[in-house]
Amino acid sequence: MSRAFLRDDPPDLRPTLNHRLPPRDDPGYDAAAARALLEGARVSETVAAEDATGYRWGEPRLRPFVEQLLVQARAEKDDRLEQVAARFLKVKLPG
Repeated sequence: MSRAFLRDDPPDLRPTLNHRLPPRDDPGYDAAAARALLEGARVSETVAAEDATGYRWGEPRLRPFVEQLLVQARAEKDDRLEQVAARFLKVKLPG
């Protein structure tokens, strides 16, 4: 993972994200997890988002949801969301 997505601040000084995720067995969980990962990356809290969702950055299962979020980001001219979504889609996980 790129160091650009990590913060070096002590844990007690980091902002905390409130990942409002549905239960894991909810059909909308993966879409919510994709958004949570991108929102975490937006504020340099990727590791916290990974911990909250149980998914790693670049998880292939989430690609369709991230692709939708990328289209949405472009339509809304949300440059930062577009940037992190594009980075997510470039990641190739081993395995």
